[in-house]
Amino acid sequence: MKIYVVDNGGQWTHREWRVLKQLGVNSEIIDNDADFLSVKDADGWVLSGGAPSIIGEIPKLGKISEIIDNTSLPVFGICVGAQFTALHLGGEVRKAPYPEFGKTEVRFVDNGGIFNGIPEKITVWENHNDEITKLPEEFVLAASSKNCGVQAFYSRKRPLFGVQFHPEVENTMFGREMFKSFIEYCKS
Repeated sequence: MKIYVVDNGGQWTHREWRVLKQLGVNSEIIDNDADFLSVKDADGWVLSGGAPSIIGEIPKLGKISEIIDNTSLPVFGICVGAQFTALHLGGEVRKAPYPEFGKTEVRFVDNGGIFNGIPEKITVWENHNDEITKLPEEFVLAASSKNCGVQAFYSRKRPLFGVQFHPEVENTMFGREMFKSFIEYCKS
């Protein structure tokens, strides 16, 4: 099994890769302007967080739309990866009126997808200036925080998952469990 981590310029891309490696997955970091359609050995994709603002810097996210548009494989969007996924499929994203940095309490209202077994309330690590304000129709809201209405989601139709926070850092409770659950989707 192989899961690619798409580098969107995030400071924690290597942590996402490392978590996957520690969980026994063959993983590789790939640049976001790679020829994704030529990658034939993927079992799943992680769209990393990154520095680009989804509001004005979408070209810096390369060709990640190719993954969303052309694969039936599981995709896990983190931070800007989640924002792009939602926006690309018809949702809305804006500059956050209350950007979140550091520890934040998140409440889960749905435990579907990769969020199975996650408690109702957890502490996560945030680092974002933009936020999803409207999910595409096919998505289910899984979690929110006081200042951000969409902290986690999944698709009803495809194995697409997203989180606004950073599950790859130790400060996020149950982050490894989300990665483990994602890996199980990739094995299916």
